[in-house]
Amino acid sequence: MNADQDTDYGNLFRLDRRRALVIGAGSGIGRESALALAAHGAEVICADRDLAAAEQTAEHSLTLSTGGAAVTARRLDVLDQQAIETAAAELGEIDVVVFTAATNVRKRLLDYSSEEFDRVVSLNLRSAFDLIRAFAPGMAERGRGSMIGFTSIRAVAVEPGQGVYAATKAGLLQLMRTAAAELGPSGVRFNVIGPGVVETPLTTQIRNDPDWYRAYAEKSALGRWSKPSELAGAVVYLASDASSFVTGSQLMVDGGWTAVDGRYTPPR
Repeated sequence: MNADQDTDYGNLFRLDRRRALVIGAGSGIGRESALALAAHGAEVICADRDLAAAEQTAEHSLTLSTGGAAVTARRLDVLDQQAIETAAAELGEIDVVVFTAATNVRKRLLDYSSEEFDRVVSLNLRSAFDLIRAFAPGMAERGRGSMIGFTSIRAVAVEPGQGVYAATKAGLLQLMRTAAAELGPSGVRFNVIGPGVVETPLTTQIRNDPDWYRAYAEKSALGRWSKPSELAGAVVYLASDASSFVTGSQLMVDGGWTAVDGRYTPPR
């Protein structure tokens, strides 16, 4: 965005002629992110470890796409560093990278195994590191780009049984802030979105328990869980010129959870 020209507010959120890679597009927040980006004119590559799920998202996104932008699907396992590097080389110019893939093992620290620790850290934090190293250099060369990750209320507020997950989300925030500081001079922006409790496959375990579901709902200012679609607006904002001066930030979309200091101690 050129600050010396009059701002076209009518198209502030448009993403025409931009290419967006959405990782984790097969379900949940990733799926809704892909749909929203396509609806705002972006060419979207829907990536997921489950290719069939990615293809379904791409098919739906195509019906929402405006301006004739292409929507495609790709299999990508972000636990495979070589696969990430290959994708970056094959896809070429990418303007926006959104990564939503995450996992959680709900156990207290003393009950964790080393293998479980490695699994959570690898997907939630190491994969983000690999994605930054693969896609940010091209963005820096072109002098523009936006990378968007997802943290959690757990990046700032913890509860028993969420320690390792919380550590990865806090780590992701600091990783993205550092990338913002290092690559800001090259025109690349790095931000994260901090959801509250969202009805996604990752939260199936607690959603299936009526007591947990109700307790979590009551901890937010709005008194309910969110739908994945309620995160999509934040993604479009951070991908677009509407956020051209926003980098190194954590945008909380948590229904006011952190504002009211919500906390729930689950039963052992």
